[in-house]
Amino acid sequence: MTPSLVPTLSSVHAPAVDNCLTRNDWICGAYFSSSRVDALQTALLQHIGIVVTSVVLGFVIAFPLALLGRRYRKLEAVVVGGTTAIYTIPSLALFSLLVPVTGLGVETVVIGLGLYSLTILVRSMIEGLRAVPDDVRESALGMGYAPARLLWRVELPLALPTIMGGVRVATVSAVALTTVGAILDYGGLGSLLIEGSSTNFKAQVLFTSVLCIALAVALDLLLVGLQRALTPWQRTAASR
Repeated sequence: MTPSLVPTLSSVHAPAVDNCLTRNDWICGAYFSSSRVDALQTALLQHIGIVVTSVVLGFVIAFPLALLGRRYRKLEAVVVGGTTAIYTIPSLALFSLLVPVTGLGVETVVIGLGLYSLTILVRSMIEGLRAVPDDVRESALGMGYAPARLLWRVELPLALPTIMGGVRVATVSAVALTTVGAILDYGGLGSLLIEGSSTNFKAQVLFTSVLCIALAVALDLLLVGLQRALTPWQRTAASR
């Protein structure tokens, strides 16, 4: 007798697995399977890499622009106005403008975010350098400090708290804007966030959103610690 090809009653009516994934709950521990953890780690590392690289790029470009703006008053309006104009361009439009030059790659995302950070960094650098008291400059010049030595040994250390404030704002802003890079497949956590939104995967949407916020807070606290390490005289003054 040949075996029956008709499914048994038990196989037809096998109960579906009931867990937070099948229910599509917002909070779901089963979401953290090994494959998803690997994807999260890869996305998180990409996100951090894009943020750090773009802010460093912005800082390198902003520093000479700020020095020019501080030295030549007529150029300050051009520098500040130009960087502010870039910040007003929507991120999708800016990426689209860069694609013909930089291509569909991570370079487009990094350069775009670096340009966005300019308005914050340039303003903080100019304000920090301008806030250095004139009598401090005059004393340093009277002691024989050359302009370059005056900048590196006196002005920048005193302007550092204001400059670091700008770096912190630029970094937190970059964490949020990096997610837009998902349209180029280089959005870090943003790629998972958009994927979860398009498929209505609630656990992925919630966790990647929380992870973005946690990353912004962690980087901000790291920069606060770096600022405290670079300005020990402020802690001494505060303790008096």
